[in-house]
Amino acid sequence: MTRAAVHPVAGQGGGATLPRHVAIIMDGNGRWAKARFLPRLAGHKRGAEAVRATVKAAAEMGIEALTLYAFSSENWRRPADEISDLMGLLRHYLGQELDALHGNGIRLRIIGEYHRFGPDLVKMLDEAMARTAPNTGMTLAIALNYGAQDEIVRAVRSIVADGVAPEAIDMEAIEQRLDTNGLPPLDLLIRTSGERRLSNFLLWQAAYAELLFVDTLWPDFGAEALAEAVADFGRRERRYGGL
Repeated sequence: MTRAAVHPVAGQGGGATLPRHVAIIMDGNGRWAKARFLPRLAGHKRGAEAVRATVKAAAEMGIEALTLYAFSSENWRRPADEISDLMGLLRHYLGQELDALHGNGIRLRIIGEYHRFGPDLVKMLDEAMARTAPNTGMTLAIALNYGAQDEIVRAVRSIVADGVAPEAIDMEAIEQRLDTNGLPPLDLLIRTSGERRLSNFLLWQAAYAELLFVDTLWPDFGAEALAEAVADFGRRERRYGGL
């Protein structure tokens, strides 16, 4: 992937720029629910509403790709009933939102080892990606059963299986085998809820991404919070190791 210049942000002066690719670690659903004496599922449901608002805002802003960390490979350690609730919520989201995504020209992409999920959900995901594949608007990438270290291991295994000579292995050879192949370089990575770690998310892709950690819990995130994050990005000077 080559790095291209970011685009001006409409309506903002001072040379503000728009990130081509934004990724978000959506954290804080459980704490949001706990603070309101609600079950965790209520936090996840409210988090799905935040997804809807954020996707809409990102597409309207002209962001090319939005990647959301929905279910990590480590999330299997959670209680079985919560995992079941999350899978049910994902089915509900696809059923409710797919028409709107497709109608708005958004292309859906799933990254991670999502085939570990039940066959009915895998079928829904595959059909959703096939239906939206011709769209030319924003790409919405959802990370499901995703772990960055596993992604890199899978890329290396693919290189070995393809019989690539050691001297021919370079960054491009690896990037072509990552789950994000074909997406713009990652410009901005946001984590909500006040935590300050990447949690095994897009480790390779984040090498030169701008990182932004916000205290807002994910269910309270939306268009305004995304606009503030993009404005913060626009004020940063990116040198990629140069002067």
